Amino acid sequence: FFPKQKLIEFVAVRVQDPRIQNEGNWNSYVDYKIFLHTNSKAFTAKTSCVRRRYSEFVWLKKKLQKNSGLVPVPDLPGKSFFSFSNEDFLEKRRRGLQAFLDKVVHMTVCLSDSQLHLFLQTQLTLSHIEDCVQGLTPYSVTDAILTYASSNQGLAQAQEEDAFREPSLTVSYESMER
Repeated sequence: FFPKQKLIEFVAVRVQDPRIQNEGNWNSYVDYKIFLHTNSKAFTAKTSCVRRRYSEFVWLKKKLQKNSGLVPVPDLPGKSFFSFSNEDFLEKRRRGLQAFLDKVVHMTVCLSDSQLHLFLQTQLTLSHIEDCVQGLTPYSVTDAILTYASSNQGLAQAQEEDAFREPSLTVSYESMER
C-alpha cells in the first residue's frame, strides 16, 4: 500500500533554434522552434513542437489581450531593425519570447483561449486559427491539435538534426476534413 501522491502539474515551454528563412531575399525572416511538454489537463496534446515567427507572436499577444479584458498580458521583446545576422539580437529576442510564453502559459485567462493552444500545438496559419476558433472550419480546435500531434510532424521537428534541415512541415487541412 502506497499513499496517494498528488501529481504536480507542469507546463514546460522552450523557445529555441532561431532560423533565418528565405535568407538573402527581401522577404527573409527569423522563426523559432517552440517545444511544449506538459501534463496539464488544459492542453490537448502533452508534447508539441512548432515553428513561429515574431510577427505571429505579435498577433497572439493582441488576441490574448483582447480576450483577457483588464488582465494585462505580458510584453513581447521590442521590434528591431537590426540585421538577422546579429546573434546577440537573436538571442535577446529568443529570451524575450521565452519569458513571454513562460508567463502566458501560467495565466488562467490565457490558458482558456483556444488561439493560444492552436498557436502552440499546430502549424495552422493565423487565418486558419481565427477561422477554427470561430467555427468556420470543418475541424474543431481539438481535431486540429490531435491531427497535428498524430501526424508526428511536431515530433519530427523536435528530433530533426541540424545537418538535415528541411523546410517546416505543415498538415494538409484537407486531411482534417471529414
